[in-house]
Amino acid sequence: MARENERFSGLQLLRWIGWAQRKAAEDWVRERGISMEQGFVLGYLEQDPGAIQRDIAKMTRTSAASVSSMLQGLERRGLIERRTENGDERSKRVYATEAGTELIAGFEDAMLAADETILAPLNEDERDQLDSLLKKITAALPQPERP
Repeated sequence: MARENERFSGLQLLRWIGWAQRKAAEDWVRERGISMEQGFVLGYLEQDPGAIQRDIAKMTRTSAASVSSMLQGLERRGLIERRTENGDERSKRVYATEAGTELIAGFEDAMLAADETILAPLNEDERDQLDSLLKKITAALPQPERP
């Protein structure tokens, strides 16, 4: 396997690691009957309760129409609720319900376990070196936007 990996560049290998992480996340949320995007939105709402739909669209990098459709599905399942602000029907805040929060509980632990599996071949010094190199690379990159 090691010889087979030699034909890939470092960045291709990083994409491979990203794919493994995403697959672990997709498998975890799929077991709960939601999509990756729905799980991402529930996690976002747990951390930032009362977000507006426009912020959710910006965070997910999707259209307002797509977010509206996704939120309708989550709302039908009782995983989120939309509340009107100050009696203005056009201004609604979105909140994860207790059921929505419970559904995604444990996601972070599952992702830490997936990371541990990915990093298992490395000893502590190698992990520290990898971490240092990745921090050096990402320090020069634009930071991801948050609404």
